[in-house]
Amino acid sequence: MIEFSILKNSKRSKARLGVLKTAHGEVLTPAFVPVATNAAVKALRSDEIVATKTQILIANTYHLHLRPGEKAVKDSGGLHKFMNWQKPMMTDSGGFQVFSLGFGRDLGVGKVTKAAKAHGVAKEHQFRTKLEHAVEKGNQPKSLTITNEGVHFRSPLGGKELFLGPRESIAIQEKLGADIIFAFDECTPPNVTKEYMKLSLKRTHLWAKQSLAAKKSKQALYGITQGSSYKDLRQESARAINALHGFEGFAIGGDLGDSKTGTRTILNWTLPLLDARKPRHLLGIGHIEDIENIVKGGVDTFDCITPTHYARRGIAFTSRGRADFGKPKMLNDKGPVDPACRCLVCTGGYRRNYIAHLVRAKEITGGALLTFHNLYFFNTYLEKVREKIGRGIL
Repeated sequence: MIEFSILKNSKRSKARLGVLKTAHGEVLTPAFVPVATNAAVKALRSDEIVATKTQILIANTYHLHLRPGEKAVKDSGGLHKFMNWQKPMMTDSGGFQVFSLGFGRDLGVGKVTKAAKAHGVAKEHQFRTKLEHAVEKGNQPKSLTITNEGVHFRSPLGGKELFLGPRESIAIQEKLGADIIFAFDECTPPNVTKEYMKLSLKRTHLWAKQSLAAKKSKQALYGITQGSSYKDLRQESARAINALHGFEGFAIGGDLGDSKTGTRTILNWTLPLLDARKPRHLLGIGHIEDIENIVKGGVDTFDCITPTHYARRGIAFTSRGRADFGKPKMLNDKGPVDPACRCLVCTGGYRRNYIAHLVRAKEITGGALLTFHNLYFFNTYLEKVREKIGRGIL
């Protein structure tokens, strides 16, 4: 069970200030949700994650099912005790893996298409490219099979067949024991035709009903809306999921257009049709430059691998923009990662040249230091966003 209270609605946008109460504490919203795929934020201890001002994490149902298995987690007292994390937690449903291990892998595409404005590429060209590689009605990914009952995967650990449907997903998530869980859905790629999306939407709506029926725990279950970049399907999905009794919150899933305009447009289509009293989560989106637009669209929480993924590749987010620690000039820079940052890395005597050395030497400590900084930077940015809403300037 959760409680969600809206403290303030912006008069300048659809942004809102809120508090999400769970059995493991409160989350001030809007909030960033770091990804802890295998019940861990790579390279950081749980107490270090707390020190980055992180309020809530999301773990991965599919990967935890593979190892160590939900029974092992349950026998350890659930995710919170298993990973020594005392704050709120979410688990996804496994629906993202339907995309990432399926059409996403086959076509080399992500949830968000990148507008190539700098190269003068028009939207019409993007649309033609989309059609050239379209996922048509009746298509199946190479590595998995999608049916109306669920999805047949091949485990990357030995190749054993693995079946995941709404009942299986909910059962796994209940054993994992997060505060917030998600209905099983089909996350689609940007390349879907409308005919494919219509069939996929019927599956997702069916699975939403089956997820609700399967749930036996007191965990908060969120329903997921889909529809790709088709306005009528996005709105149909929002109405259908909103009409189902039992969801304590909602998520916006699937492909979300280009990062600057498409996502905001999809939010404008979707969010007005969802019960405004319930929290809204945006799945898998959250570059730093997109955060204010996401929040102004009315999103309360969102998860993204950006700060941790970039950190492990030697990239830091700073008040002066991105800093690439793989560049030779960093070896001569004795300053902190970001002079304006108050995190333990920036104020604790760690210099850019040392971290650059660690990154070049492929030492895990380099990635750990940048991960800590990036998460602190993102969470501090969200603090400022919440302050702007409170002051009435966002």
